[in-house]
Amino acid sequence: MLQKQEKRLIRHRRVRAKIQGTAKVPRLCVFRSHQYIYAQLIDDDKGKTMASVSGKANTASAKKVGELIAKKAKNLQVAKVVFDRGGYKYHGKVKAVAEGAREGGLKF
Repeated sequence: MLQKQEKRLIRHRRVRAKIQGTAKVPRLCVFRSHQYIYAQLIDDDKGKTMASVSGKANTASAKKVGELIAKKAKNLQVAKVVFDRGGYKYHGKVKAVAEGAREGGLKF
C-alpha cells in the first residue's frame, strides 16, 4: 500500500507532465509542510527560481503568502503564471495561496 507522501508525489508528477513555466509565464509552485507553506515562481526553461515566499501553515497566512508572491511577481514584471498545486487537493491552504495571488493581480 502506498503511503500518503508517495501518492502525492505520483499526483505531482502527473501534474508536472502537463505544465511548464517560462520566463514570461513562470510556474507558481506551492509546497506545504506541517508548519509552513511555500510559494515559488519558477522558470523551467532555465531551471531557476525567480522568487519565493514562505509563511505559517494556516489559511490566513497562506493567503498572505499568495499576496506577497504576487507583489514579487509584479516587481519582476510578471502578470501571468501557471499554477502548480504540487499534488495537493485544490482546497484549504493551497486554495488560499491561489486566491491571495489572484487578489494581488496575478492571472492564472
